[in-house]
Amino acid sequence: MNINLHIERLVLDGLPMEARDSAQVQAAVEAELVRLLSESGIPAGLQAGFNQARIPAPVLRLNSSPNAREIGAQISEGIYGAFAGLSHKR
Repeated sequence: MNINLHIERLVLDGLPMEARDSAQVQAAVEAELVRLLSESGIPAGLQAGFNQARIPAPVLRLNSSPNAREIGAQISEGIYGAFAGLSHKR
């Protein structure tokens, strides 16, 4: 299965990082979401159709000096969990 994912805008407020690191976090989120979707499958709620302007952020448990990859992985896991909890609504 080929999965192409692009996040147009990722808002990162209140994270312990520099603004210049945001592109690395976004790339990490995209890569981790592709991995999760490839390995665990596309949740039924997404397959049925999904249109939502925002997804609530998960609670992040970060160490004292997290790197972009760690932050991206945690964000991706939260997003995937939100997708998995979707129900199809029209």
